Amino acid sequence: MNLLTVDLQLACGHQPLPALEQFEQWAQLAWLEDVESEVTVRVVDEDESRALNHQYRGKDKPTNVLSFPFEAPEGITVPLAGDLVICAPVVEQEAREQGKSAPAHWAHMVIHGMLHLQGHDHINDDEAGIMEAIEIRLLSQLGFANPYVAEETEPDS
Repeated sequence: MNLLTVDLQLACGHQPLPALEQFEQWAQLAWLEDVESEVTVRVVDEDESRALNHQYRGKDKPTNVLSFPFEAPEGITVPLAGDLVICAPVVEQEAREQGKSAPAHWAHMVIHGMLHLQGHDHINDDEAGIMEAIEIRLLSQLGFANPYVAEETEPDS
């Protein structure tokens, strides 16, 4: 039984995108809580990402993933983890620049965002180390390499 329901919103025309089943697999793997919940994953273009990043983080540029944990009003219990907003063009560009496969980087962004929804952060080195270790472990379960190690390239011969 899956404890997490994933609602996928495609708000951009970027192609190709991972399938709903991939988003579900990645988000469910990263849901470490033992309670039923729901997350909305919204895939956006650079304009929407830039606007949200500016509004909520004061940064006037698009970013790879934004996490918005759900905060229920007092006395209300609704099983919502929150929302992830992922910018498709940024994720694809980062994957190319970092020499990673697109699926590996998409999985990393979903897992990274899901951990933020559960209270993990990387503001200081200790928190970053804990969060990165979880990401590395979960990504390895999917068959993906450590995203924090730059892949060494063969020298030209």
